[in-house]
Amino acid sequence: MTTAPLAHTDALVLDYLAALWAASEDLPPERRDELMRTVTDYLALRRAPDGDPSPVLARLGPPEQLAEATRRGFLPLHLRLPAPPPAPATPARVSVVGGAESVAIALLTAGTFLMPVVSPAAGMLIATGSSRWTSGQKAAGWMLTSGSAAAAVLTVLALAGLGAGAGAILLLAYLAACAGSVIAGLVLLAGIPQPERD
Repeated sequence: MTTAPLAHTDALVLDYLAALWAASEDLPPERRDELMRTVTDYLALRRAPDGDPSPVLARLGPPEQLAEATRRGFLPLHLRLPAPPPAPATPARVSVVGGAESVAIALLTAGTFLMPVVSPAAGMLIATGSSRWTSGQKAAGWMLTSGSAAAAVLTVLALAGLGAGAGAILLLAYLAACAGSVIAGLVLLAGIPQPERD
């Protein structure tokens, strides 16, 4: 069984620690262990995000100097200072329906009852220009709104051919035209990503 070769950055850290171990061989065991543990913790806490330990190793200085300072009875000050606090986590972006998206949904749901064909078309044009929804959601919205308008026309033609009363024809056409737009508005509203909760 073969082991994977060490990354260059890991090799730099291990070489430094080996040199420090060799330079501190004359220290009492508990002092040597404290030095090695402190330097190892220092390296682990301050390693750059890209993994390059070179800046941290340069701040530590040569291993011989660390060992000499420890021989004199103290660890260098920069090793004893606490690590800088971690950067605060960026708060999760809350997804809220914006102005254009609110208008689009309002036109598709409530506006369709005031202007059955014009309002849904305007709402879908606004929704199409928004980056909030996927192409599939926008296509489904268009199919529902245009399908309901087509169903309204077909309902009028079918009922007129059967000799139904004008009031019943208009009411059914109105409901057919509104139904698809309301469903499209609800589909788009449900398709808005919800904010993540902790």
